[in-house]
This record gives sequence, C-alpha cells and structure tokens, in this order.
Amino acid sequence: MNLTCWIIYNGFLKSNKFIDYAEMFQKAAIKRGHQAILYKNSDLLPLLTNELSILNNSHKTLPDYVVFTDKDIYLAKQLELLGLPVFNASRAIEISDDKILTYQYLSARKLPIPKTIISPKTYGLTIREDELFLNQVMNVFSFPFIIKEAFGSFGEQVYLVHNEEELKKVSENISNRPFVFQEFIESSYGKDIRVQVVGDKVVAAMIRTAQDDFRANVTSGGTMQPYQPTKLEQEVAIKATKAIGAGFAGVDLLFGKNNTPIICEINSNAHLRNLLDCTGINAADDIIHYIEQKLKEVTP
Repeated sequence: MNLTCWIIYNGFLKSNKFIDYAEMFQKAAIKRGHQAILYKNSDLLPLLTNELSILNNSHKTLPDYVVFTDKDIYLAKQLELLGLPVFNASRAIEISDDKILTYQYLSARKLPIPKTIISPKTYGLTIREDELFLNQVMNVFSFPFIIKEAFGSFGEQVYLVHNEEELKKVSENISNRPFVFQEFIESSYGKDIRVQVVGDKVVAAMIRTAQDDFRANVTSGGTMQPYQPTKLEQEVAIKATKAIGAGFAGVDLLFGKNNTPIICEINSNAHLRNLLDCTGINAADDIIHYIEQKLKEVTP
C-alpha cells in the first residue's frame, strides 16, 4: 500500500531504547513500501484556537496513519480529533499507562488478575492516622503482599511489603501518588511471561526469570528464553488486549496455582527489541501489517 505515516516518540527521554523502538517501526513500515517519518513529540505541538491544528515545521500535509510509541496522550488525542488513525488509540494508551484503570477494565470483564485494593486518594496527606483503612487492607491480604503505583515502567514503582511497618512506610512515602495493594502471587516469584499480541493472535512470547528479585523484568536483571504459550495463556492475553481497546500489546502473565495464567500488566507500547533478540521474531512487522489491514477495513 502507498501510505505515509508518522512514528512519534518522546524526545525528552534520552535512553536509546525509545528511539530504537520507534526506528523498528520505521524500518518495518519502509519494508512495506510506506513513507515513514520519525517525529519527536516536541516536533508536533497541538494548537487550540477556534479549530484544532498541529504546529509542524517539516510537513504541512497530514499522514495516512500514526504509530504512537509514546504516552503523550494529549498529542495522540489531538491527532485523532484531526481525523488520523492512531495506533494504538489514545484511550488504549491511557488505560494501559494507568495500572488502576487497567485492573478495573480487566475485572469488569471477569479476566484473571491478582486480588487488588485501590488506595483512596489522600492528596498527599499521611494515612498513618487512618488505622482502620490499613487494617482493612491487612484483613484482606496476608504478608507479604504488593504495593504498586499506578504509573511506572520496567518493574519500577512496585514494592513487596513483608510486615505492618513496611506497609506503613511505603504507603506514606508514595501517598501523593495513586497506588494499589495487591495479592502477591508467590507461585510466580521471579518469573513471568511476556506475550506479544497483534490483532487476534499471539505472534511471539518469552519467559523471563530473575534469580534474586520477585520481579522478572529484564531491566531489573531477569533473563529471557523463547516460550510457547498454552492455548489458555494465548486466549487470556488476547482478551486482555481487547479489554483495554488496544490493537496490539505486550501482556505480562504470572503463573498462578497449577500454572493458570494471571494478568499482571498490559503494555500498549511494549518495547520489541528484547523480544526480537530472544525469539528472532520482529513484532513490528506484524504490527505494520495489522495496521494495513485495519486501514483497508475503513477505506471505501
């Protein structure tokens, strides 16, 4: 297809992994014959007057579609309001970025997640005085259990608390940010599965294992091996992706009792380099092909 696309990444994040992720999509799009242009989010400024527009010094014409590899929701929404197909959609990115919203959407669709309690909004005020609230949490969960901030990546902002003292300390330290209390899936200590979903299928998966950490993220020191997910694991991952309205996502699954899958997180912008290095499968190719198919569906 003779298409043009913008591939947008965050220009303020200096790690090479972010530009590498965007370039993987650019190469995959060019391979399909598309004109693919990389933009930093700071290159495209949403302008609001009595009409919507984008300040862009490079190209005055809008593309056929956008691959949005960042979490700049307002820019993604502006592009959608201008009539551009954005992949993933801004709402899917927004839900995926907020773990609390993610768990609410998954729970509403009766998908398997760890038992979770949403911490009340405190406006940054201490919660030490509210012993009844913490007692309610301890009545539901036995130690150890997880405290997880709503916003965070690469296994960061996740804490394993072992006693009441740690519970109060962590809760107080992050009380100015949204977070949840969550059941600790001990059977999945230091291991999980990353399943890459594209459309209605799983295109690749790997198992991640850490020796000295309850988190299995490769960024946190975990190792990775190719993995063939079971039919149930594939079904859960696909349903999870659809639950947040994403066309593609990296779904992290935990091993529950008898190895039944439990959804840990959904990443609408899951980085693909580690998956490629581990499995030899470049999911960017599958995603660009998926986008072509979606565009055909709406083209007269």
